[in-house]
Amino acid sequence: MKVIAIANQKGGVGKTTTAINVGTALAATGSRVLLIDLDPQGNASTGLGIDRANREVSSYDLLIREATLDEAAVRTDVPRLDVVPATVDLSGAEIELIEFDARTHRLNQAIEAGSSRWDVVLIDCPPSLGLLTINAMVASDALLVPLQCEFFALEGLSQLLSTVERIRSRFNPGLSILGVVLTMYDRRNRLTDQVSDDVRAVLGPVVFDTVIPRNVRLSEAPSHGMPALIYDHRCAGSEAYMALAREVITRLPRIAQAA
Repeated sequence: MKVIAIANQKGGVGKTTTAINVGTALAATGSRVLLIDLDPQGNASTGLGIDRANREVSSYDLLIREATLDEAAVRTDVPRLDVVPATVDLSGAEIELIEFDARTHRLNQAIEAGSSRWDVVLIDCPPSLGLLTINAMVASDALLVPLQCEFFALEGLSQLLSTVERIRSRFNPGLSILGVVLTMYDRRNRLTDQVSDDVRAVLGPVVFDTVIPRNVRLSEAPSHGMPALIYDHRCAGSEAYMALAREVITRLPRIAQAA
């Protein structure tokens, strides 16, 4: 079972959209996928059609050990894709977790104690580098980083990579970078090309070949409670995420080797 955290401390970069659609694409290839929604906003849960009234057990319960991974997982309408939904209770989890022993390893312990009925676990992290994101990184084999094509992208990325190094040195030496995916790409904007070139010059092969374009259908899909790949599988955004999933699959064996 491979565990991948989808993280960037900057909001609005496409983390949740990436988590939902990569998860859907991986499930379409036959993998059994679990998406853990670790963002108090609960957008990944909403985007997969899980109504807030039906989130009786959540990732909050998982962290405070009032539920197991198997008890918290909920089936979605996407075959082979389950989700551990998030509720607003997560907002206070950062403070509550401070009181627990091994507060940075709560999620890791919950995943290790769970069943092995999933092939891939994706963790949708909140837009911060707090205790929730640290829990996700400690629990993960690798990190997938969505990076918006804008001026301050590299500045935020350097802060994230510094955090990854600290996690490696203190808690999880096996944590690797699965890849960086450029999101909200607009070929009509020269700045977009410049940011893309700069990121590739700095990080080289770590950056996925696939770029995710700005696409209206990607934005519309969550309001219908479904991934874009189901809402409109022919749109440019869906095609890009299918291509990204293929790249992710080719990199997964490297995680196993590193572990």
